[in-house]
Amino acid sequence: MLHHISLGVADIERAATFYDAALAPLGYVRVWEDLSPGDDDQAVGYGVTGGGDKLAIKLRAEGQRPPGPGFHLAFTAPDRQAVAAFHKAALAHGGTDNGGPGLRLHYGPNYFAAFVVDPDGHNIEAVFNEAV
Repeated sequence: MLHHISLGVADIERAATFYDAALAPLGYVRVWEDLSPGDDDQAVGYGVTGGGDKLAIKLRAEGQRPPGPGFHLAFTAPDRQAVAAFHKAALAHGGTDNGGPGLRLHYGPNYFAAFVVDPDGHNIEAVFNEAV
């Protein structure tokens, strides 16, 4: 259903460093970038190698606010180890813990996830939801 989603960020370099690290264990990389220091329209796109972006971060220094309670963005992980690596990398690059790696049985018997708030306040998740 979704083609891509964009998140506004206050500091594009900080956000790109965070997302480079947090998304790498999940198999997602920068697929394009438009980084011109001083330009108000800087952005970076993430997806799978050779594909288009599924997530874009866009500089919005003026009036940048994350969505309110109830909004979060969940990324598919290839396995449970990738969920844990996502969480560890995100915390090491400025994220805030919002629920460590583990089973979330209230979502299903195989729902293994971790939650982090990025440096701009966006609630993000990595999830692996398959039997092991």
